[in-house]
Amino acid sequence: MAAMEATALSFANAARALAVACRERDLMVPGFRSPPRVPGAERTVRRWPGGATVSVGVRGRPFPAVVADMVEGIVVVNRLSGVEATRVRTALWDAITEPQAGPSAAAPARKEVRAA
Repeated sequence: MAAMEATALSFANAARALAVACRERDLMVPGFRSPPRVPGAERTVRRWPGGATVSVGVRGRPFPAVVADMVEGIVVVNRLSGVEATRVRTALWDAITEPQAGPSAAAPARKEVRAA
């Protein structure tokens, strides 16, 4: 079975989930964008005082490859290594793979009203 191809929507949803996971761990939350400005690059990291942007190629790539680049970008931006980097990678992957309780999960079901 082939891996699901990434879409702009899956990229945006992953970015939101990863941002929440970063905040929970007091990590710097980078901005995410696509595509990278460097031709042929699948991931780039750009830093500036107080922040960073992780650019990831999405088009034509499997979703797990895109998420792997996003996760690794967070590790690089936060200058993590060794055991701490491994722990953070695991937590970030968990944030993507575990079902998230979003606004739709808390919203009451709508009643359908039909005209007579």
